[in-house]
Amino acid sequence: MSDHKDYSATPLWKKLGIGEGARVLCTRAPGGFDAELERLAPLPPGVTWLRRPGRDLDVIVGFFSRRAELGRRFAPLAAALAPAGRLWIAWPRKAAGLDTDLDFDAVQTTGLAAGLVDNKSASITGTFQGVQFVVRVRDRPVR
Repeated sequence: MSDHKDYSATPLWKKLGIGEGARVLCTRAPGGFDAELERLAPLPPGVTWLRRPGRDLDVIVGFFSRRAELGRRFAPLAAALAPAGRLWIAWPRKAAGLDTDLDFDAVQTTGLAAGLVDNKSASITGTFQGVQFVVRVRDRPVR
């Protein structure tokens, strides 16, 4: 018997950690991403979509295809996270055939260098894969 779980019936918003009342920012999302988020189930109530980084965001999903841009934009996105927030970095998978100089190692290195840790990966769309970064528990402020 396998311990492998089948997540094919899990809505994308749930995989990304978007819960009721979440404050969410998506940057440079590909066309159709909104529909993909709700393909299997509607979003939970009270989700607020932001247009630019703010403060204390619950979920950020950034789409990138170039290392240089990821390097420039990662720190401001990380700074916008709530202490228990999730920062997803998505890049084109090799099979997509898109021009990119990103891969898992480059994305992970960027996140770790910024002081975050990666703790989950997922298929974001048919074209993009992603890694979730979070603030280490020991580095989160005590509330």
